[in-house]
Amino acid sequence: MGWTPDQLPSQEGRTYAITGGNSGLGLEAARMFAEKGARVIITTRSKAKAEGAIATLREAVPDADVDYVLLDLSEPETIEPAAEGIREKCPQLDAFINNAGVMQPPLRRTSEGYELQFATNHLGHFRINRALFAHLEASAGRIVPVSSIAHKMGRINLSDLNSNNGYDTTAAYGQSKLANLMYAFELQRRLTARGSSVTAMAAHPGYAATNLQSAGVGMDGGSWFFKTLYGVTNKVVAQTAEEGAYPLMLAAADPDAKPGAYYGPTGFMQMRGPVGESHVAKHAKDEDMARKLWEGTEDLVGPFFPEA
Repeated sequence: MGWTPDQLPSQEGRTYAITGGNSGLGLEAARMFAEKGARVIITTRSKAKAEGAIATLREAVPDADVDYVLLDLSEPETIEPAAEGIREKCPQLDAFINNAGVMQPPLRRTSEGYELQFATNHLGHFRINRALFAHLEASAGRIVPVSSIAHKMGRINLSDLNSNNGYDTTAAYGQSKLANLMYAFELQRRLTARGSSVTAMAAHPGYAATNLQSAGVGMDGGSWFFKTLYGVTNKVVAQTAEEGAYPLMLAAADPDAKPGAYYGPTGFMQMRGPVGESHVAKHAKDEDMARKLWEGTEDLVGPFFPEA
């Protein structure tokens, strides 16, 4: 029997913020945290989606203490207003869950010219974590990057992080999810070196049926092949979004979660099964590559720590 939210004590008095909390894993985690008595802040790109999600949460948990801020991780001008909103709504912030993401869309670039998956899944979370770092440190909070079993196929192309020399939607997705995991590990090493009160734990949902497989690949007329494939595998292979959210909650809230650990399903190919410390591909443990990725990220968006 693996870890489940039933093992969490009451979360009254604690606050969690979740990117992409309007659907899928984020919405399920928000609901379960609200059931435990926590205050929950979700981020989403539109007011309509936020209000719809909050209505859904309050239908499930009538006394849910939930609120939202608007955030588009791919666009830098939304980062600081979102961070300021979170600071105002959350005097204490116990964990920030980097859940939002896009998967396998056709080539799209942000207003800065960055490839959308790398910009959203990695750069945007780096930026919002940085903007909230002092606030998290004051709360001895946690940062929870959400990776994927796709990290196993990912490779970090330091000479072309932005896919300027050719775009393969699956390779770019794998790179972004490997970046999420290597970022979590490198962040924890740097937090330890600083003696910071902030800790970082990574998580992944296994293969959970969410709208990422439809909305993500469906952006701007995404691949018919992938939409068809995931339509089948979501029904045959996937576990539920609720089950997929368990590892995120473990990493964010369990008192015994280990800094620098990676939590997720431990069953067949880590797609489903009991939740615990999950398998990390050998190349994701490459500390030299993680350092170079960190430095390459800072070259693109600036230093993470205030005095760097």
